[in-house]
Amino acid sequence: MEIKIGIQNVSQVLMLNSDLSADEVRARVTEALSSGSPLVLEDTKGGTAMVPAASIGYVETGKETRRKVGFAPVA
Repeated sequence: MEIKIGIQNVSQVLMLNSDLSADEVRARVTEALSSGSPLVLEDTKGGTAMVPAASIGYVETGKETRRKVGFAPVA
């Protein structure tokens, strides 16, 4: 799933792909905002993004896409 994080006072958007579901991302963002702890998300390549909760402007999640396995032609 593609996740976009807008950070206050930063013009660029932080984008990452993660294996987390939308509900899991929502839970992590809610926890970070309520506790004041940093939002920590892992991407599909093993990297980690860490954003201070006070700096989060918005978090946008894309549609969950499942990888297709097989050798059939894509229409």
